[in-house]
Amino acid sequence: MSAQAAPFAVLTDIARRSKSLASGLPAQQEAIELWNGIGFTLDGQRYVAPMGEVVEILHVPRYTHVPGVRSFMVGAANVRGRLLPLIDLAHFFDLSRSSRSQRERRVLVIERGDLFSGLVVDSVSGMQYFAMENFIEEPAETPDIVQPFVQGGYRRNEEIWKVFSTFALMEDDRFSDVAQW
Repeated sequence: MSAQAAPFAVLTDIARRSKSLASGLPAQQEAIELWNGIGFTLDGQRYVAPMGEVVEILHVPRYTHVPGVRSFMVGAANVRGRLLPLIDLAHFFDLSRSSRSQRERRVLVIERGDLFSGLVVDSVSGMQYFAMENFIEEPAETPDIVQPFVQGGYRRNEEIWKVFSTFALMEDDRFSDVAQW
């Protein structure tokens, strides 16, 4: 072997040994398509509002009672210079209030076109992610009065999260007609 061939042979040997000892690439996993939304509870049941339908989450702000309105309208609050009507969602649906404390209640701020409102819910669980393959067309145990606003649901860890459409709620005549007769 010539002196010039020896370094090349050493490098070839190193490359061969490196390849034989190298581990394979990690197994490729199939990407799971996810759906996300803001989770909340109402009457002890889990709901999730589509991400694009909730513009903000607030603690229940100080508010002023408004005379001559239906009882589900809690009042109106000044939120950064805008008048925010507060709707008690459990009361709107004539559901019982969960045993959670007043401090756990939150407001889901919704806005579509000229309609700007705050939905008071029992609690908020933050951003929730669900595998699209776990979608359920008609989740069980949905109160009849809430059913028109539920657009399916997701199963995760033996829990059912119902997809609640705030847009469908805003289109309901009862929601926009708060004046007491």
